[in-house]
Amino acid sequence: MSSRQSGNPEPCPVARSVELIGDRWSLLIVRDAFDGMRRFGDFQRSLGVARNILSDRLRKLVEAGILETQAAAEGSAYQAYVLTPRGQSLFPLVLALRQWGETHLFAPGEAHSQLLDRRTGQPVPIMRVLDAQGAELLPEQSEVRKLERTDE
Repeated sequence: MSSRQSGNPEPCPVARSVELIGDRWSLLIVRDAFDGMRRFGDFQRSLGVARNILSDRLRKLVEAGILETQAAAEGSAYQAYVLTPRGQSLFPLVLALRQWGETHLFAPGEAHSQLLDRRTGQPVPIMRVLDAQGAELLPEQSEVRKLERTDE
């Protein structure tokens, strides 16, 4: 029996994150929110997802505090979906997925979208993981250490 099924929270931060935002539609909704989309119809046109699936994912993202709803415009019956600070903190994750895809999933010269720094107009540099001294940290230089519960 998994820890989810037994009622125990998953002890792995990666597993908890994937449980919340790891499905295709949730991540693409977050991506589109970073691109400025705010309305249900805009998300649906961009993603081509069924209304019931989109509605479910938006509800879950709102419940998780990743998106919040706001009135779309004065007197409008529409809701806008806006990234919260918690949602905005997903930017490095979306950027990492984008850059990995650009590097590994496109043939040389194949057309794809590109993320630019609005201030300079230049492509966003490739992300790197740095250690406390600012040097690049490689996977083999890290380890997972289980932490014991401290709130007893």
